[in-house]
Amino acid sequence: MTQFSSVDEQVEGSRLQLDIWHPDCWTLEVTDSAPGGLLGHGVFAIDGKATGRFTAYGRSVDELETLVDAIDASPLTDDVWEADQHYATDAGTPDPENVTTGLVVQYELTKSINDALVSRGFIPDEPVRMTGGREYWTVVNHEDRATIGDRLEEIREEKSAEITVESMRSLHGGLTSGVFRTDCLSKRQREVFELARTRQYYTWPREVTAAELAAELGISEATLLEHLRKAEAKLLDPGT
Repeated sequence: MTQFSSVDEQVEGSRLQLDIWHPDCWTLEVTDSAPGGLLGHGVFAIDGKATGRFTAYGRSVDELETLVDAIDASPLTDDVWEADQHYATDAGTPDPENVTTGLVVQYELTKSINDALVSRGFIPDEPVRMTGGREYWTVVNHEDRATIGDRLEEIREEKSAEITVESMRSLHGGLTSGVFRTDCLSKRQREVFELARTRQYYTWPREVTAAELAAELGISEATLLEHLRKAEAKLLDPGT
């Protein structure tokens, strides 16, 4: 049974953040053992194979090359080639100074969870983040909460997947509803901002203080506020 830890009362038209693991997935196996991470920009069925467009990133050229070599060597990938690294934005990588390169990867269609999600109405709203052996999906779905829960259960059963709903917000509303695209944020900024939204920091009156959020994250209140202000500036003015 799907448990929704953070759900608005509005039940139709939702934006969800999902933490996913599923077996025999090259992105999870590679990022679990190699440094760096991946952003997924779409998977397409071509000649019976899954063909995906990715941005690979690392903190250095050596780290990035280690990641790309691991992807190429994986028994779960059939073909890997580098593409124009500027095709996809590097926004969303944990650090704006990360070294990035574009990749096209071909692999078995049955090993992808993309179709299982999309065919049930879970439409990606941001690049999929793959790091530390997990996939982090931000999706929109127009169904009611009960139907969403049922469809997630179907995916878990079909793909032997672990799926955690980290947050679920109505698509109708203001700052607390999740309508902002957060792929322009660093990993840390996104973590802090989403926690603040989940804990109702942006409601009035506030249900949590900045000090309480900082304690939960193990950082100082000043650091938390700095992350929030930078995140808010990017979300309200994407040109910053």
